[in-house]
Amino acid sequence: MKRLVAAALLALGAAPAPTVNTARLLAADAAPRLADYGLFADAEGRVPAPGVTLYTLNTPLFSDYAEKFRYVWLPPGKPATYTATGVLEFPVGAVIVKTFAYPADFRAPDKDVRLVETRLLVRRASGWVPLSYVWNAAGTDAVLQRAGVRLPVQFIDARGAARALDYAVPNTNQCKQCHQQGTIATPIGPTAANMNDGAQLQRWAAAGRLTGLPDTLPRLARWDDAAEPVAARARAYLEVNCGHCHSRAGFASNSGLYLQADEPVPAHQGINKRPVAAGRGSGGRSFSIVPGQPDASILLHRMQSSEPGVMMPQFGRTVAHDEGVALVRAYIESLPN
Repeated sequence: MKRLVAAALLALGAAPAPTVNTARLLAADAAPRLADYGLFADAEGRVPAPGVTLYTLNTPLFSDYAEKFRYVWLPPGKPATYTATGVLEFPVGAVIVKTFAYPADFRAPDKDVRLVETRLLVRRASGWVPLSYVWNAAGTDAVLQRAGVRLPVQFIDARGAARALDYAVPNTNQCKQCHQQGTIATPIGPTAANMNDGAQLQRWAAAGRLTGLPDTLPRLARWDDAAEPVAARARAYLEVNCGHCHSRAGFASNSGLYLQADEPVPAHQGINKRPVAAGRGSGGRSFSIVPGQPDASILLHRMQSSEPGVMMPQFGRTVAHDEGVALVRAYIESLPN
C-alpha cells in the first residue's frame, strides 16, 4: 500500500485527458455501480483514472482498523481553494473518494488486500452528497448501498493476532449526521492542516490543483508519531475522530464539548467539564476529562466502550481503537491536576 501511495503521489503533476464521467456524477440519481463514474481505470478499483489524485492525511479517522485509499477528482480547470480552517473549498463537480480495505495480514499490508467499501462525497451545486458502494466477494464490482449493511471481516493484525469483526457500512442518514456542519454536509479529513506534510499541498499548488496557498500553513500532528508531543498527537486524534460532531457547528454542538485541536478554552476541551446529558454513557463518572485520572474521565470511558448508546464515536466503528485509547490515556495522565 505504501508503494502504491508513493507511486500515485509522484504522478500528481501529470495532466492526462480526463476519463471521469462528471455528468454522471452530477446527475440527480446515483449510479447503481461505482464503475459507472469512471473514477478507476480498472474494474477492481485499484488504479485511479487519469486525473484522480491520491492524497494522504497526517491523522486519519479510525474505522475498525481498515486501511484507506483516499483520492480526489477535480474537474479540469477547477482547482480547490485553500482555507486556513475547515476543509479546502472544492468546486462543483469535485469528488472525494475513500476506499476501505483489509489486508489478510497487516504485517504484509500490500498482499491479499480485500476492498470492502468505497465511499464518495460528490460536490454538487446543492452541496455535498454522500454515496456508499460495497464491493462483491470477488472484488470485481461495487454496487450502491443506501441502507447500510454489516460485512464479516477477518484478518491478522499488526501484532500477529487473528481478529474477526462485522464491518459496518453506514446508511445515508448516518453519513449525513457525521458530516453535518450547521445546516450543510461537508467532508471531514481534507483540511489544509491535516494534509500538511510539508510537500503535498505544495505539489497540488504546483500542479494547478490548489489556489491561494500561503507560505505559512497550519499543521495537525501525526497521531502515531512518538517524536511529537503527546498533547498535540492526542488533540489531533480527537479532532479527526470526534471533532466533526463535537464542534460549534457539528451534530453535538449543544454538548459544549468541542474537540478541535485549536480549541483554546479548557472546559470546552472537556477538562473538568460536566456533561450536558451523558446519561448512562457517563459510566457513573462526573467529568469529561479529569486531569491525571483517565479512568475517571467520561471521554476515555466512551472511547473504550463498544456498547451502542455508550461508545463514541457512535458510528464508523464496532470495536475500540486500542492504540487511540492508549494515546488519549497518556494525554489525560499528562494533564496537571
